[in-house]
Amino acid sequence: MDQPRTISDLLGPTPPSNWGKWGPDDEVGSLNYLTADEVLRGVGSVVTGEVFTLQVPIGSPDVEGDPVWPNRTSAVRTPVMDEGFFQRGEAPEVPADGHRWADDRIDMFLQGSTQYDALGHLWYDGLIWNGYDASTTIGSLSRASVMPIAQRGVVGRGVLIDMARHRGKEVLERAESFTHLDLLEAAERQGVEIRPRDVILVRTGWIGSYYRMPRAEFYTDFNEPGLIYSPELVEWFQAMEIPNLVTDTIANERSVDPETGIEMALHCALMRNLGVAFTEICWLDDLAAACAADGRWSFLYTAAPLKVEGASGAPVNPVVIR
Repeated sequence: MDQPRTISDLLGPTPPSNWGKWGPDDEVGSLNYLTADEVLRGVGSVVTGEVFTLQVPIGSPDVEGDPVWPNRTSAVRTPVMDEGFFQRGEAPEVPADGHRWADDRIDMFLQGSTQYDALGHLWYDGLIWNGYDASTTIGSLSRASVMPIAQRGVVGRGVLIDMARHRGKEVLERAESFTHLDLLEAAERQGVEIRPRDVILVRTGWIGSYYRMPRAEFYTDFNEPGLIYSPELVEWFQAMEIPNLVTDTIANERSVDPETGIEMALHCALMRNLGVAFTEICWLDDLAAACAADGRWSFLYTAAPLKVEGASGAPVNPVVIR
């Protein structure tokens, strides 16, 4: 049997789809599952009140650049005012009341840090989420941009699945794969149940490894570990009404299928077709250590990306409360 060469070949003519489920104008997809009842269910998972933030640092002085997709560049922060400007006589004005200030600007890819993808970020066959024409992305996403997600916010019960710990590793190998069945097996071993409408967080150790090795080594033969496409996995996500997939990798899935060369299959099968929100480049090591220490792997997950009009994605600092 010939290997599929395109996303269309791989997913087939009638893949599982949630298009139209929430009406012809929907732009947040499976986040619609996070009703007020789901928010309260998440709140019910809070036991000790511990708070964990999941964003990786932007511009860390301890590493050479930030972890980003290979064709993107790291953020550049530029000071435009500080005490040095005043000392050098470069300040445009010196207030008579004596106050001084610091100010700076940043130039970055909106998906160059921990971030949410817009549902219109990636597509195939000329259509984005909910069947909107891909021409709606020209110049600015007029449909399914990150803005509706940002305005809505994301709150629900989160469950962390530590695949690296499950497999007895500090970090999964390049291109190492796992399926939804592996997630269920790891959850059972951790003593937690993945329930319908849970926000699923998956730790591979990948982003943590970025801070322990030279940047060039991290990007050599780049192919991240992660979930891999199968019809059964997509059907499981749809049946479980999963609203949001959160991982400590840059793409939330194994980057490239070594056999077919197809990239981003799950971006298309889950995000484009089912409307599952993708949160990428998350720092999960500290949260995982706390969960492993007391055996509690569920919690309240909250997040809201920046409100950037027409953007294909935006930075976010998710907050988990245990």
